[in-house]
Amino acid sequence: MSNKIKIISVGGSIIIPKTGFDLEFLKKFRQMILGEVKKGYKFVLVIGGGSTCRVYQEATKGVVKMSDTDLDWLGIYATHFNAEFVRLLFGDQAYAEVIKNPTKKIKTNKPIILAGGWVPGCSTDRDAVLLAKNFKAKEVINLSNFDFVYSADPNKDPKAKPYTKLSWVEMRKIVGDKWNPGANLPFDPLAVKEAQQLGLKVSFVRGTDLVEVKKAIGEKPFQGTIVVS
Repeated sequence: MSNKIKIISVGGSIIIPKTGFDLEFLKKFRQMILGEVKKGYKFVLVIGGGSTCRVYQEATKGVVKMSDTDLDWLGIYATHFNAEFVRLLFGDQAYAEVIKNPTKKIKTNKPIILAGGWVPGCSTDRDAVLLAKNFKAKEVINLSNFDFVYSADPNKDPKAKPYTKLSWVEMRKIVGDKWNPGANLPFDPLAVKEAQQLGLKVSFVRGTDLVEVKKAIGEKPFQGTIVVS
């Protein structure tokens, strides 16, 4: 049944963009997940902090000097709140609490589990990888604001090259090896290292394009990037 368990890392800005809540998108996202549940899929949705996290981190740094650990905790709390918000959207279809430790064994017949951040030093991307290990899933689907993984930030470099397929060695060259709180990378460097060690497949899809997200869930060809060993 591991192929029926889908671990999805959802960027916080997909759920709560800078421009404010998109209620129509949230309704469609909810309907899409519930529709896939009817097909027999189960979901672990790991919700990031997104712009909410970064706004709080920048505001705090503007007042006092903050350690990386304190900035990380601030971001972790943001993910918990975001995940609780999404959990409530799914009502009794969702497990009763937000998972804050991705290594904890969970026994439930609920088809949807929500998770947030765990400890300082990594992001919810790494938590998603650890949850894949915990649930014996072979893949993580990463939803972000980009269609592909690029050679550089396409918002800053117009010559950034999109990739449809990468090896983990190539991915590590793109993201580097160091974790920085609030960093806007396609995947946490520590998550990349862990996914490579586990031999996971990670699919990167634009989170607001639910047609492509459904294709990725169904393991059909989709517009995005696949990273494999």
